[in-house]
Amino acid sequence: MIYISYTFTVKPKEPATEILIAELGYAGFESFVENEDGVIAYIQKEEHLITILDEIQILQSDEFEISYVKEEIAQVNWNSEWEKNFNPIQVDDLVSIRAPFHEKTNHKYDIIIEPKMSFGTGHHETTHMMVQQLLTLNLKDKRVLDMGCGTGILAIFSEIRGAKFIDAIDIDEWCYENTFDNLELNNCKKIDVYNGDASLLINKKYDLIIANINRNILLNDINIYADCLNNKGVLLLSGFYEEDIPLIDTEASKYQLKLDSIIERNNWVALKYSL
Repeated sequence: MIYISYTFTVKPKEPATEILIAELGYAGFESFVENEDGVIAYIQKEEHLITILDEIQILQSDEFEISYVKEEIAQVNWNSEWEKNFNPIQVDDLVSIRAPFHEKTNHKYDIIIEPKMSFGTGHHETTHMMVQQLLTLNLKDKRVLDMGCGTGILAIFSEIRGAKFIDAIDIDEWCYENTFDNLELNNCKKIDVYNGDASLLINKKYDLIIANINRNILLNDINIYADCLNNKGVLLLSGFYEEDIPLIDTEASKYQLKLDSIIERNNWVALKYSL
């Protein structure tokens, strides 16, 4: 998969970088790596348009000085980028998310993630919030789907929390392969991994479905997720902004999904629905 990267130099860095990331996310950029000078933003080449930065309003602002360098790259080495910027993550003083080269902490839950070419380390707001949502649920003996699994982090945490059967699915082959590596690092035995999309969900049933993808894919696939939920099942959605909630909720309500809770973090949101 070919990516286009934009390396932005931002002065002053805050709050401009946060605003820039939010606007780029709306434009279709899917991954971001912050550094001392600003941020590197990545978008798949097939999603990239020559005019993609035309609607990024902060680039026209007189309050900030923002420059960028554009580059085409055959594959983003998330592991290399991650190790340059990564510190262990703690979620609600209960969960530690760390690399293999970090020492184990005394947190209740310990997750080891080596992302290689995949996205989903816990640093991004959506992954962080999904971990928070999972902390509120009783997963003992549940059947779980992690849709768009990335590194496999949410599937791994589901097994740690007691789920008895987990499917982890991602359309990206790098994510598919990377998930196997992270399952081994965490000694997981109850997770099946598949390379594909929602078309794999024929005749599948789950107590919990986790989908941390993006707004448009979620809007397209919510009907499939609803059909795959067992009675009183739970659907966790993230990968979009607070402003997108009405669109998501309108679609979810068509399938008798009830919005139970919202977590917000830097304008990103994670929604919990029940059937």
